[in-house]
Amino acid sequence: MQLKRKLSGALSLASCSLLGLPSAQAESKWDIDTALMYYSENDRVSAFEPILSMKKELSDDEFLNLKFTLDSLTGASATGAVPSTQVQTFSTPSGNDTYLVAANETPLDPTFLDTRAQFTLNWDKPLERDLRRNLGFNISREYDFTSLAANASWTWDTNLKNTSYTVGANLELDRIEPVGGAPLPLSSQDPAASPPILRDGDTKQKHIVDILFGLTQIIDRTSLVQFNVSYSLADGYLNDPYKLVSIVDSGVGPNQGEPIDQIYENRPDSRHRTGLFSHYKKQFGDRDIFSISYRWMTDDWGIDSHTIDTSYRWRLDNGYFIQPGFRYYEQSAASFYRYFLLDSDAIPETVTADYRLGEMETYTVGVKFGYSDNRNNSWSIRLERYLQTGESHPDNAIGQLVNQDLYPDVEATIIQFSYSFQW
Repeated sequence: MQLKRKLSGALSLASCSLLGLPSAQAESKWDIDTALMYYSENDRVSAFEPILSMKKELSDDEFLNLKFTLDSLTGASATGAVPSTQVQTFSTPSGNDTYLVAANETPLDPTFLDTRAQFTLNWDKPLERDLRRNLGFNISREYDFTSLAANASWTWDTNLKNTSYTVGANLELDRIEPVGGAPLPLSSQDPAASPPILRDGDTKQKHIVDILFGLTQIIDRTSLVQFNVSYSLADGYLNDPYKLVSIVDSGVGPNQGEPIDQIYENRPDSRHRTGLFSHYKKQFGDRDIFSISYRWMTDDWGIDSHTIDTSYRWRLDNGYFIQPGFRYYEQSAASFYRYFLLDSDAIPETVTADYRLGEMETYTVGVKFGYSDNRNNSWSIRLERYLQTGESHPDNAIGQLVNQDLYPDVEATIIQFSYSFQW
């Protein structure tokens, strides 16, 4: 989990107070937030996610936050292999079965299935008049992945509480248990061989350390700005054990560009990331709210990214509101990203064809419609459309690959229903 999510509660306290967002009441009641989200990619992955969040004031300005999340994912996931003019045969991740990919189709693993259960605990407590501490714990479990994380942050208020400084840290320990065991990096997946997949152990480990520094400044009674600087170090097993890289025929002739082998990716065993985040929020009178944020991220894998996220919330009559939003994201490709490898070239030490590490742009357009009364009851429904694009016909494509879509668009629909109440 990213540190920005874990520390978002501490950084948004001033925002909630300024803009009239719901906060814990003086009486000892639970503030309950529930949500159901459905995510569906065209011909690929679908996800269903129920969420339950609970917040209670333990004593004066001291809060306990609990969150339960359950993800269920099904569908087909891109393997990284390139299309062919011939039917292709692949091994399943376990190596116990095979599946076929039709000619001129992007290779997708149809056996993709995952369920994730996650529990998060946060304790927010004032230590002194102008100092707060937030302690958190997170556990997440999937059938092939277990994650434990702990985080802490401190927020100092100055300038009559108009300026807040936050510093925080997070430590995450992950255990990866790939189906059938971790494949040997850069080894061949050969469905005709026995075994079809060479293994490099049953379990792998990685750990992530995050550090964040934040500033929240109230400009006037209706607006504020936030600035964050973050640093993250991931170390250990950073491969995706289910992603492949195609080796294609470089010769001259009808088979040029045809895949002749599939090997498992190999990424560096560490990743350093640095990020800058800025956020501006403005309330107009006691009605509309405008919000815009920008995030820049860079890492030593060669990936630079930019994110712009904006929304405008119109307050309608009788407690209703409507909030359109737009999000734009772009990133450069990792230095070791390849669409494919040539059989005439030496296999590099690190390589991936995972489209998530390639050059891309994404667009998310949506609208939220909801209602809130004066008794801490509210509901909303959010509808978004997501589009991810990349370079479908790179300049280095050869032979039959020239006519293939090597980075097909990913389109998705997101629907979320939320309901909040006090109990």
